[in-house]
Amino acid sequence: MAFDRTRTLRGALAGSVAAAVWLAQQPLDKRVFGCDHDDAELLASLLKRPLAAGVALHVQNGAVFGALYAAAAPSLPVPPVLRGPLAGLAEHLATWPATALVAPGLWGSRRAFAQSAWRHLVFGVVLGELERRLNPPDGGLDPVDEAAVASNGHGSAAHLVASGR
Repeated sequence: MAFDRTRTLRGALAGSVAAAVWLAQQPLDKRVFGCDHDDAELLASLLKRPLAAGVALHVQNGAVFGALYAAAAPSLPVPPVLRGPLAGLAEHLATWPATALVAPGLWGSRRAFAQSAWRHLVFGVVLGELERRLNPPDGGLDPVDEAAVASNGHGSAAHLVASGR
């Protein structure tokens, strides 16, 4: 698997956005699941820093996960639409045991487990879809036809007339 800087940066962007969506929807899922757990607050308390530090760390973690996901996603043997959600849920299952250490009050709570699964699913859906759109499999845009481009950046009127477009 070759390193593609642009693909990786786009994956990091997708992961950051997905982590921000996760945080934005937390007030709703707290009500739905009846569990007052807040990931940004937990991270801030672990760092002994203000809430903004927890938010920043959560978004940064999303960026790292997104960058790794962008590198691995094309080789995953599942349909593209399922890659993000499955990656998010896989992370949930892999990291949930750490809850016993960092948030012992949540360990053993079915509500907290379901809430975390929901959050990871939301993260995965946003990550997968955004990364797929930012890093299309065909490389994205078609090459620019130099004859169609004028030095002013708006295209060549002569090419427009000649091509019938």
